[in-house]
Amino acid sequence: MNSFNMKEFLFKISFYIIGIAAVLLFLGSYADGNTDDNYMHFAVKKPHNIILGDSRGAQGIVPEVLKTKLSVPFDNFSLNIGDSPYGQVYLKALKRKLDPDTKDGIFIVTVSPWNLSLNELIPNEEDFPEKRSPLNNMYFYDWTYNYEYLLKNYTRSWFKIYMERESAVGRSNTFLHKDGWMEVNVNMHKDSIAARTAKKTREYEVQERKNYYLSPQRLAALNEIIGFLRTRGRVCLVRIPTSKNLTDIENRKFPQFKKIIQDISHKQNVKYYDFSEDFYKYVYTDGNHMYKESGKKLTSRIADSLKSFRKN
Repeated sequence: MNSFNMKEFLFKISFYIIGIAAVLLFLGSYADGNTDDNYMHFAVKKPHNIILGDSRGAQGIVPEVLKTKLSVPFDNFSLNIGDSPYGQVYLKALKRKLDPDTKDGIFIVTVSPWNLSLNELIPNEEDFPEKRSPLNNMYFYDWTYNYEYLLKNYTRSWFKIYMERESAVGRSNTFLHKDGWMEVNVNMHKDSIAARTAKKTREYEVQERKNYYLSPQRLAALNEIIGFLRTRGRVCLVRIPTSKNLTDIENRKFPQFKKIIQDISHKQNVKYYDFSEDFYKYVYTDGNHMYKESGKKLTSRIADSLKSFRKN
């Protein structure tokens, strides 16, 4: 009987390992805005001008419009309410994302009651939802092909990356641009909008009855983020409008929110642009998120406000 030869075994198996690694490297190189809703945030160069927030900011503020009107590129680093509420995880991620040489940046920090609130049934910081966010496990934010992200956060078959790439199937219904803008394409017939809005309104009515409150931890983190950014440029706070139904729910649930943000803006000496009362000027995909054309319209208003403030 032949004795087991460990060297020969390792030599043979190394070919399989190298082959598998080569296939994964090949498939991962096709990751793009179709891969998932977050990948492109970790696969572009570090920005000097940045947008922060949740999914309202991700869909509602369009960096290309800002670039056209302000003549500098922007990166929209808004994810969603679970991954990027204001807190220590987001602050840590921001410090890794922003170009360390930034000295005269422009920073748009979008605020809503929800990305500054917590459920009182989650008292411990280790249980905050963003602890499960890719923002909490990523180190590299500017790799052209970010295999760290794919290994840690992509749960589907890597063959899907190749088969569902933009060049093969076109843009997905939720396509994340390289500048961080989440372009959402859905049926915008009035009946479809009404159905989605009614569903979202019911969801928020349930949330209104739950134990959510404006969190001192999140407000403290927002102040830290503003303080960090103020040393590197100009900061403005923006409240993005939602449909009347959702605006009314937020105003009932968080009546003190407006004054709290105004107080923060005064103490931090930053501008606060509250567009929430202009909800009737815009179209929403579901009552909560702006339709992309309305997002461009709002972004243009934000850019004009920034230009006017700069002149004054």
